[in-house]
Amino acid sequence: MKYQHTREESAEYLRLALPLMSSQNAAFHPVSYAVWYEYVAGMNNALKLAADSLLSQRAPLGEDDIATLFERYVADVDDKLMSKFITGFQQAMSDISESTAATAQEAHTFDGLLQTFATEYSRAPQSLDLHALRAGAAVMQTSMRALQIQLDQSQSEIQNLRLEVARARDASRLDGLTGLTNRIGFEHKLEACLSGEQTAANSPCLLMCDIDHFKQINDTYGHLFGDKVIRAVAGIIKENVKGRDTAARFGGEEFIILLPDTSLQGAHALAEQIRRAIERGRIKRGNQNETIARVTVSIGVARHQPGESPSGFIDRADQALYAAKQGGRNRVSLAAAA
Repeated sequence: MKYQHTREESAEYLRLALPLMSSQNAAFHPVSYAVWYEYVAGMNNALKLAADSLLSQRAPLGEDDIATLFERYVADVDDKLMSKFITGFQQAMSDISESTAATAQEAHTFDGLLQTFATEYSRAPQSLDLHALRAGAAVMQTSMRALQIQLDQSQSEIQNLRLEVARARDASRLDGLTGLTNRIGFEHKLEACLSGEQTAANSPCLLMCDIDHFKQINDTYGHLFGDKVIRAVAGIIKENVKGRDTAARFGGEEFIILLPDTSLQGAHALAEQIRRAIERGRIKRGNQNETIARVTVSIGVARHQPGESPSGFIDRADQALYAAKQGGRNRVSLAAAA
């Protein structure tokens, strides 16, 4: 179990965590409590440093901030530990399996030697009772064979468990509202993409998208309808993302798309395609059959430059998005060179 605190200790951490939860713009849910529990318990130094950094930049923290802290420093820590445990345990099982196979082979060889010895001396009246020895060797070989089967089955179970952990990890990197990759999952994808060899011919591109006037939509029609708008925009983005491309909900009404194999010209064309598709769409309000004014998005496009960090890459795409917003919204803007 991750939390080994006594009843008295956990009660004290609860007392310390509640004021921190109350001072943020996030609901009182288990995710928020887990973040602030580990924060006040002093059991997660990386989380504390990240939370303190966020609090120094802006306070109170919102739902997206809390979700990011949880995914990156609470949930993902367990994931890494579990993956490490499963990998190590599978290796140990593999080693035992190999040792057992070798022992079984030795028993088989020993049995053959005994049979040869018995044949050569079967006619000698002074010969030993090799039948008993041979029977014992057979029992040994049978036992080792059974052990080998059992270990093989155990190794298969460990492999299945590892696959389940991988599936759980993948599920934890999906956004619950849209089904797109979530922020932590996207950051893993981006890091993996940029860790490969980059050339001027195959540098990846980013699209940073934001729904225009989303706060006004929420204020006018309510948060449930706002969620419907987010899902609709995510659906259009998903329809236009193919192959190795990754679309993610980056936070709130903001989306990000990684294009590993697309030129800047192609990325710009895709951004315009997505923008026009969203502009043409209309969303109705539940059973009222009321169609609201069009929903639009602004999009920033950036191409990765040699030596650029993942955060720098995202920042340039975000700056291009900001330029599109400042330019009147419902448009695509290309990022300047770093």
